[in-house]
Amino acid sequence: MSQLVLFQMWSRFRQSLIESHLFYFEQANKRLLSQFDDIESEADKASAAWLEENAQYFNQDVHDLGEFEEQAYDAGVEFYQLLSDMRDTTRLSVVAGMYQEWDKSLRQWLVDEIHHWHNGNTVLSMVWKKDIARLIDLMESFDWKIRAKEYFPIIDACRLVINVHKHGDGNSLIDLKARHPEYLVDPLKNIIGNNSAFDFIDHTHLSVSVSQLEDFSDAIVAFWKDVPENIFNPTEITLPEWFEKAMQTDHKASQNQGGLQS
Repeated sequence: MSQLVLFQMWSRFRQSLIESHLFYFEQANKRLLSQFDDIESEADKASAAWLEENAQYFNQDVHDLGEFEEQAYDAGVEFYQLLSDMRDTTRLSVVAGMYQEWDKSLRQWLVDEIHHWHNGNTVLSMVWKKDIARLIDLMESFDWKIRAKEYFPIIDACRLVINVHKHGDGNSLIDLKARHPEYLVDPLKNIIGNNSAFDFIDHTHLSVSVSQLEDFSDAIVAFWKDVPENIFNPTEITLPEWFEKAMQTDHKASQNQGGLQS
């Protein structure tokens, strides 16, 4: 007797998910992040522009040329810092969009597949409401061991990074410090070494490098490639409690509706 297929990942659909993600990643780099490739020279131009704009106020009998040039240098440094902050914020926004699209695509796929073998809106609604960890619990109950895969820690780190970016200090920052401190820049580490006051690091120290952004993208691609073509109904299964309760709610609603119609 053949097992019931609960979830299917058609090859063309899998490819469309991967291509959509890669398009987002490539275009974000091309149209957004590439604008910050040469902020050093832009800072130099800002310094030169300051000198040009303020040259009319320079009086060699009153002003010191060195101090005047130092002010121009400071203007360039300030411009560089502002652009650097904007670059980092833009990069985090790209990461957020990338993760959120993956999250929505996963939930939509789950809902579409569940709809083939389950009637009722409670289960479908819960798939959209539950956090990603609970959805992974669900998939692992069907023998797809996501947490054991190499891509999972990277996607999970991406989730924490986005939560810190969106919400600031909180539980996600605590988890990020404990599990993925590489996404938090310690400004004193190079000065006083490992004895830096890391406990005082907050959400303003969040940072994602170019290589880390690429790692996030690669992990999402690896996830979609890893989705089994067919996920069957196991002979023995322990569903998450929230999923079982939702199914029971839908089943009772269906019975009540049948009773009213009869």
